[in-house]
Amino acid sequence: MDYITVEEARDREGLRLVLSAGVPGPWGEATKAMMAYKGLDYAAVSQEGGGENAALLEWTGQTSAPVLVADDLPPACHWLDLISLADRLQPSPPLIPTAPEQRAMATGLCALIAGADGFGWQRRLLMIHPMMSLDPVPDLSLRLAHKYGYSEQAVAQAVPRIQEICAYLEQHLAAQAGDYFVGDAPGAVDFYWANFAGMLKPLSPADNPMPDWLRDLYTATDPVLQACFTPRLEAHRDMMYQRHIALPLDF
Repeated sequence: MDYITVEEARDREGLRLVLSAGVPGPWGEATKAMMAYKGLDYAAVSQEGGGENAALLEWTGQTSAPVLVADDLPPACHWLDLISLADRLQPSPPLIPTAPEQRAMATGLCALIAGADGFGWQRRLLMIHPMMSLDPVPDLSLRLAHKYGYSEQAVAQAVPRIQEICAYLEQHLAAQAGDYFVGDAPGAVDFYWANFAGMLKPLSPADNPMPDWLRDLYTATDPVLQACFTPRLEAHRDMMYQRHIALPLDF
C-alpha cells in the first residue's frame, strides 16, 4: 500500500485514513474493508504502530490508528465515530442499521470485539505480556503497556474475558436466520469479527503476508484460546473473505 506522511495529509482535502504501515492491525484492516465495501476512496496516511507519532498527536490529539479525516471535519479516532462518519459520507450500504433495536445490537457487538476492554483489547494485553519480561523492556512495550492498562491483574482476566466474549458471539451468531451477525447483509460487526479473528488464527501467508514475528505473536497456542475460535466463528470469518474482503491483504 502507498502511504503519504501525516505532514502531507494535513495539507490535503478529501478523505484520509491513518493506518499502521506494514502490519495488518485488526482495527485498521477492518476499517479498510468497510471503506472498500462502501466504495469510499481515501489517501492512506502512515502511522508507526506503538511509536511516538508526534505529528499525528499534533494533528489528531492522539497517536493511534486508524483515524478517518474528511476535509475539514474533526478527525474520527474512536471506532464508533469512525464508522458513523463512514455511514454519514456514504449512507448505503450501512455499516450500522438504522432501526433502533438492530442499531443497539450492532453497536454493542462491535464494542465487544473492537472496543475498550473488548476481544481485541484483551488479546493485545496477552501479546504485550511476554515482552514485559524482557531485560530491558523495550520502549515500545513500555508505551503499549502504559497506553492499554497492562498489569498482572489485567493479564490474569484476559483469557476468561475472551472466552466470555467468544461464547456470546457464538451464541448470537447461532441464533441468526442468515449468515451475518445482524440482519441479512454484512455490517460493521461482521467486518470487525472477520479481521479480529486473525488475533487467534491468522490467514495463510499467501492471503496475509504479515511478518513472521507478528504471525507468531498473533497465533494463539493456548488450547483454551484456540477453543474460543469455534467452527461457526471460523466459518463466518472465511465467508466474509470469500464474499466481501479482497485478498491478499495489502498493508
